[in-house]
Amino acid sequence: MSTPASTSANQQQTHTPVGLIAFAWTLVGVPLAYGLYNTVKAASALFGG
Repeated sequence: MSTPASTSANQQQTHTPVGLIAFAWTLVGVPLAYGLYNTVKAASALFGG
């Protein structure tokens, strides 16, 4: 029986810079937070009066 080509012995670990991770989360998080804020504001106007 053959073993899979990508075993844990064949895989190399990569290092992602912390700054790149922070930039990616900011790139996604800021528009997400803005959209959630506007959604809650609009919903409160509809349901809260």
